[in-house]
Amino acid sequence: MEDYKNKSDSYWREKLTPMEYEVLRKKGTERAGTGKYDQHFEKGKYVCAAYGTELFESEAKYDAGCGWPSFYDKAKTDSVSEAEDNSFGMKRTEVLCSRCGGHLGHVFPDGPKPTGARYCINSAALNFKKK
Repeated sequence: MEDYKNKSDSYWREKLTPMEYEVLRKKGTERAGTGKYDQHFEKGKYVCAAYGTELFESEAKYDAGCGWPSFYDKAKTDSVSEAEDNSFGMKRTEVLCSRCGGHLGHVFPDGPKPTGARYCINSAALNFKKK
């Protein structure tokens, strides 16, 4: 199995669009309300834009009104991991693709039942596979 976490910067710059690179590799954030999946509610699966691994299912997506795609749960796989993020003087939980280490967004404890989680994810980190 190929190790995508240790790919070179030039590999990622060539593989990803500039916005995907900024978000996934440099931990950037797209502007609120600008992402293609913010108000996208088709049935299917959301996968990592860098690696293609399944991250979230459409059944867990909801409109949080925050300007980014929001999910109350991750896919039933080990493809999403979390890490402490203390950048910008805030204490947050970063969400990452477990396979490539790409930054997806953050998870907050203000989501709906049944989990109470709000996975706030950048559209640029995602691709969509329709059912």
